[in-house]
Amino acid sequence: MDQSRVLLWVKAEPFIVGALQVPPPSKFSLHYLRKISTYVRTRATEGAYPRLYWSTWRHIACGKLQLAKDLAWLYFEVFDSLAVKTPEERLEWSEILSNCTSEDEVERQRNQLSVDTLQFLLFLYIQQLNKVSLRTSLIGEEWPNPRNRSQSPDLTEKSSCHNKNWNDYSHQTFVYDHLSDLLELLLDPEQLTASSHSTNSSLVSREAVVALSFLIEVEGTTKRAKIACNTHVAPRMHRMVVMSQVYKQTLAKSSDTLVGAHVKIHRCNESFIYLLSPLRSVTIEKCRNSTFVLGPVQTALHLQSCDNIKVIAVCHRLSISSTTGCIFHILTPTRPLILSGNHTVTFAPFHTHYPMLEDHMAKTGLATVPNYWDNPMIVCRENRDTSVFRLLPPCEFYVFIIPFEMEGDTTEIPGGLPSSYQKALGHREQKIHIWQKTVKEARLTKDQRKQFQVLVENKFYEWLINTGHLQQLDSLVPPAAGSKQAAG
Repeated sequence: MDQSRVLLWVKAEPFIVGALQVPPPSKFSLHYLRKISTYVRTRATEGAYPRLYWSTWRHIACGKLQLAKDLAWLYFEVFDSLAVKTPEERLEWSEILSNCTSEDEVERQRNQLSVDTLQFLLFLYIQQLNKVSLRTSLIGEEWPNPRNRSQSPDLTEKSSCHNKNWNDYSHQTFVYDHLSDLLELLLDPEQLTASSHSTNSSLVSREAVVALSFLIEVEGTTKRAKIACNTHVAPRMHRMVVMSQVYKQTLAKSSDTLVGAHVKIHRCNESFIYLLSPLRSVTIEKCRNSTFVLGPVQTALHLQSCDNIKVIAVCHRLSISSTTGCIFHILTPTRPLILSGNHTVTFAPFHTHYPMLEDHMAKTGLATVPNYWDNPMIVCRENRDTSVFRLLPPCEFYVFIIPFEMEGDTTEIPGGLPSSYQKALGHREQKIHIWQKTVKEARLTKDQRKQFQVLVENKFYEWLINTGHLQQLDSLVPPAAGSKQAAG
């Protein structure tokens, strides 16, 4: 008999991308999920099992769980975004939605979507990862994590709102502690007692084992590397890159290391970070006074506990929690999610490009339409006040220039700009032409032109200092190589 140790690897992606960082609806408890598990099996001919169609889930969620329709769709769509689909399939879906002329047409298209029923039940159950526990609320921390014992106080998370989505120990603990509940959700009704519990003689079906692959896989005898970057050893869907404590720097990267990786950016301050590759997911946590320019994010872009951050990205979904004074220039086919604890949020249209952008969008299945950057959804119980966010006024809008050379075919902002913002840019350009014409017609002498140039340069330098852009320009000067290396 082979005595080699076989390890169960709890997958990170369902927790990083799939578990919304907000307490789940109370009706997602095990009690109600057991009822759904039984119900769908009795409705196999009505689009409930083994594939659950949107129309059936809408009936269950809205009619039986009393969820709002938007919230029901949110969970369905988040799970669907985790499904293995080709970029072409995702682009085709975006095109279908963009051609819809009414909400009824959108709904008819959604009704054709289905997801794996058993895996969707597991997805709903793991939303409990961010459930507020009474014990945590009382003492301010979770049960001791053995992996934290050797960490410095600065790196140890003691807040009750720490990000469990990126804590692999939380993932493993959650699955191991709730494995019996997860299995009971997957068992056929005849394998359960009258009270919906399993017995020693309960048998797990092949379909249930396949469904468990949503959360677990057998890794074999090699442990996953616990390093900042595991892209050279991890399976494709589990590649991770972690960046931490970048301070007063400009960091630019476009490489195979980033392609398809889950990226976590942590505790960065007064920096400009460019990650110009197609990414799987991005989490930005506890960062301040920084700008992040990202390549297309295939699944979720999440910000938590950030202040005065500017994010520029094409992403499938944006969600934000506990942010203050942040600006989001985004292109997204789903409504941005405003979770709890946010203040002074600004949304604006995506306003930049780099040569490989459209190629990267195609690889991640992201299109220019539909684009819901200006239609956020507030998902928090304590406050649904729309004053928490604003749309950037066109008079404050400027395009963003990525200051690196790369090869590629993209030469303009994908999808263009909304007309009001394009009009504001045109009006500003007109003012510049008028100014240039005025200077030309002033017929200044050579000495007057020199004096005038000095005055303009001094004013421009003052503006660079006052706006903080001088630091960005200074940090772009490479020590020896050119900008191609910085971007490479």
